Amino acid sequence: MTVLGHPRSWSCQWLPFLILLLGTGHEPGVEGVTHYKAGDPVILYVNKVGPYHNPQETYHYYQLPVCCPEKIRHKSLSLGEVLDGDRMAESLYEIRFRENVEKRILCHMQLNSAQVEQLRQAVEELYYFEFVVDDLPVRGFVGYMEESGFLPHSHKIGLWTHLDFHLEFHGDRIIFANVSVRDVKPHSLDGLRPDEFLGLTHTYSVRWSETSVERRSDRRRGDDGGFFPRTLEIHWLSIINSMVLVFLLVGFVAVILMRVLRNDLARYNLDEETTSAGSGDDFDQGDNGWKIIHTDVFRFPPYRGLLCAVLGVGAQFLALGTGIIVMALLGMFNVHRHGAINSAAILLYALTCCISGYVSSHFYRQIGGERWVWNIILTTSLFSVPFFLTWSVVNSVHWANGSTQALPATTILLLLTVWLLVGFPLTVIGGIFGKNNASPFDAPCRTKNIAREIPPQPWYKSTLIHMTVGGFLPFSAISVELYYIFATVWGREQYTLYGILFFVFAILLSVGACISIALTYFQLSGEDYRWWWRSVLSVGSTGLFIFLYSVFYYARRSNMSGAVQTVEFFGYSLLTGYVFFLMLGTISFFSSLKFIRYIYVNLKMD
Repeated sequence: MTVLGHPRSWSCQWLPFLILLLGTGHEPGVEGVTHYKAGDPVILYVNKVGPYHNPQETYHYYQLPVCCPEKIRHKSLSLGEVLDGDRMAESLYEIRFRENVEKRILCHMQLNSAQVEQLRQAVEELYYFEFVVDDLPVRGFVGYMEESGFLPHSHKIGLWTHLDFHLEFHGDRIIFANVSVRDVKPHSLDGLRPDEFLGLTHTYSVRWSETSVERRSDRRRGDDGGFFPRTLEIHWLSIINSMVLVFLLVGFVAVILMRVLRNDLARYNLDEETTSAGSGDDFDQGDNGWKIIHTDVFRFPPYRGLLCAVLGVGAQFLALGTGIIVMALLGMFNVHRHGAINSAAILLYALTCCISGYVSSHFYRQIGGERWVWNIILTTSLFSVPFFLTWSVVNSVHWANGSTQALPATTILLLLTVWLLVGFPLTVIGGIFGKNNASPFDAPCRTKNIAREIPPQPWYKSTLIHMTVGGFLPFSAISVELYYIFATVWGREQYTLYGILFFVFAILLSVGACISIALTYFQLSGEDYRWWWRSVLSVGSTGLFIFLYSVFYYARRSNMSGAVQTVEFFGYSLLTGYVFFLMLGTISFFSSLKFIRYIYVNLKMD
């Protein structure tokens, strides 16, 4: 009761514990390795099964008719492991450190026709299983399927009833674990009558061998007999090609724009001096281009509260993305640790909520906003509400299909508590600091009360064309790396090239800023001063191109199928595109604002 009556004291005292709970469960760069003595029991946990081509469609291993203890004991998991769909439970396998086992019986089973059909369906859908030994994943296929010939057609399905475990050790530590069925004959699941039972005897063998490798991370990639393919080291040429194109593009835009801008400033300032020495007529006479709209270019836009919320949340995700990549560069994510990046992302999102509140409230007060409380509510809801709606649909589909990707109630309450006790209060605190530290908007030119009429614009200066150009060019800068990111998130790859990822991320932001400045200049040259929202939409539309690429990836580059995987893929791909819209829209806006202030400060006017 005391805790509920003093929420502020609760958050101060338990925040360090909450950070540890959300963390990866180990110190950065330190592997969670257990030390054993000869003969010590080594626990093998069964984890999950699922279709090989649907990474996010996973089910508990004991949902299949397999050898199962009378009382299932689950392992305590971290938040990241739960978010990754892990549901580890103790198994019947008896393994002891450095003690070989030869074809020991695991259990005898009698399966009815329904259970056999469940196994047949799992084998036909290429189900794989995942076990965990000392935090090392061990994977293999549930069964074997063979199709041959056209006339006559042969379709054979078999179940692996014997598993060979191969474990390597160095001293008192386990370095490597693998499972094999190389010399095993599958048990046929064909030709069973509906009223007939199938008798199975599951067995296993354990072989230990000593290795000179001292640490798991020292083992060369590809030497582990990996179950999943690893081909992420061979795209250097594509990355270099992309970087060369981007540098040429940025250099071309910068050189051309600076030459044109220098000529404009020289001409406008010369015209201003001539006008001042003349008859003293209105200095707008005879002007054209971006100078003539200097009394309207800083006219505040409509829906300023929404604009500030977009900028605040975009700044938060810029900090979040940079933080994740920097943590990866520092080696804080161990590939053997389940869900480490998920835990770090949740923790960083909660802690960076203060950035969204500060940026949004600070700029909202600068441009004359008065509904400060509404601005804070809009800021904190701009991402959390779409995310919650998307997650609700995805989680409901997983729950209806019995998938382990469906979050348990305790995890949902934990995440809600993190947002209510950390994320939302930090947004409010950041908003208070932003509002109190806001100074008046720094505009080099005074704004007239009556807005100037905007002349008709050619088709190539329309918002749609600007969004097409401003979205496609940044997308082209990351299109190569985007494939490998998708192959990691929605495939079976392990991404470790964080240095390249950081460099590509920097290139993306640079290209977005340059394209935004160029498009804003062309818009102002047409005497169109409505640049505020246009700058956000032009480069922010990169998120739309990313979503369209996800549709292409699903259809042409992956073998994903089924309602569960499809709903999750498109739901979170849509959220990903939305996040990129917020990030790049923020970069685009502040780049355009900085550019506009620069050109009008250097323009001589009365």
